[in-house]
Amino acid sequence: MTKHRPFLDKAWHGIRTRVAMAAADPDDAPRSVTLPAAWGDHAASALAALAPGDGPVVLADAAQAWIAPIATRAERLGLGPEEGIGRALHRLLATARGTATAPIWRGGGFKQPGFVLNLPAFHHPDHGFDSEGFAAAVSTGTTAMALLSPQAGALAIGMADLAGLLAELGLPYDSAAARSEATRLASLLHTHTQKAAAHVAEALGTHFATTSAITAPGLAEALLGVETGGIAPCFSPLDDEGRLTRTARATLAALGLTAEQALAATLAGQSPFTAQNSLAHAAMHDAVAAHIDIMPARPEPTLSALPARHDLPARRRGITQKASIGGHKLFLRTGEYGDGRLGEISIGLHKEGAAFRGLMDSFSIAVSLGLQHGVPLEQFVESFTFTRFGPAGTVEGDSNIAHATSMLDYVFRNLSLAYLNREIPAATDEAVDTLGDGARDRSPLLPMDLPQEDTRRRRGLRLVAK
Repeated sequence: MTKHRPFLDKAWHGIRTRVAMAAADPDDAPRSVTLPAAWGDHAASALAALAPGDGPVVLADAAQAWIAPIATRAERLGLGPEEGIGRALHRLLATARGTATAPIWRGGGFKQPGFVLNLPAFHHPDHGFDSEGFAAAVSTGTTAMALLSPQAGALAIGMADLAGLLAELGLPYDSAAARSEATRLASLLHTHTQKAAAHVAEALGTHFATTSAITAPGLAEALLGVETGGIAPCFSPLDDEGRLTRTARATLAALGLTAEQALAATLAGQSPFTAQNSLAHAAMHDAVAAHIDIMPARPEPTLSALPARHDLPARRRGITQKASIGGHKLFLRTGEYGDGRLGEISIGLHKEGAAFRGLMDSFSIAVSLGLQHGVPLEQFVESFTFTRFGPAGTVEGDSNIAHATSMLDYVFRNLSLAYLNREIPAATDEAVDTLGDGARDRSPLLPMDLPQEDTRRRRGLRLVAK
């Protein structure tokens, strides 16, 4: 449902709204929330959690509850922007640029009042980053929090979704240019929080200590549509509903790629999305730490970081094997590197349910990614042979394997023979859905200097990577 509503403050005029039923927790009873039509369901849930009570809530009215006392004090002291600090705060919220943190929405949080600024909201595709608007927003947020709680002594004015902004600017998160931009923003944040806090302190005859901050993301960030907290990288191009994140779409736009082209590249093993790690996160932390008063702990670089992914060639060879396990058909296909190493598997089922087929497809992709990142095939063989679940039983269509305790057991027996020249000892009969006791089942693999002859003939097969 959408409608126009004359909001309390003129900053909201002309903004189309919608009414949604949302709850802070799936187990809670939903409440009616009114918010801008362009804002997503996560924002609706955040508003349901931020606004006190359990009845209907309108975003602008809920914000007015904490904005009103600030505006009154600012007017009395002659502080704030020319348009009035109340109007400025409403405008920041209406444009998803910034808002107070969750405790203030709930009527508390005055020991260290906080304000968060959503960095991507200050970027315009045609004009770039609005540095002047960001500086003004920092001053407004700082002044507002100082007026809200003059006795606080410390403020926490922060910025969020750096990764989203860098994607909008076309800067890879792990690049020197990205760290330089982050340093500039952190310096801008620190400078204007200090100036605004000093100005309010002089008017009030008090003192404010800590001002700039990078804190853990919360409901305020969710309300603004923030995708990554603080200065953290974006670790996945997909949101929790399986769609491309805003950051991922910005990355594609910077690369001049459509979603279809990105999908094609990913299927070919050449994903346009660079996986970030703790090394890049730590470097970003170092870049901004000198300008931020409150910082989370520095991410410890992981020495055993996942090795780089080795993409398969566009044209590749492999094997294909049709077999039946306990009367259930299975197609196993593989893709190989130029030197014959296994780099990809695909397990196709025909008569199984959609859920089982989907799980097997996902399992195949996970194993393929592991192989391409350097996980030895031996580890997969060790982990998945002798797994016991139906379908299981006699194997037909593969003369090298007579019996399998599960489809996965068959697949990795087959791969062990084909790519390791190792035959897995036969499993003893036992009920399915068990792991066996290990002593009977897991006898040692034959040593590599005693390879078992592979009587199958490999056929050339051109595969498209998933």
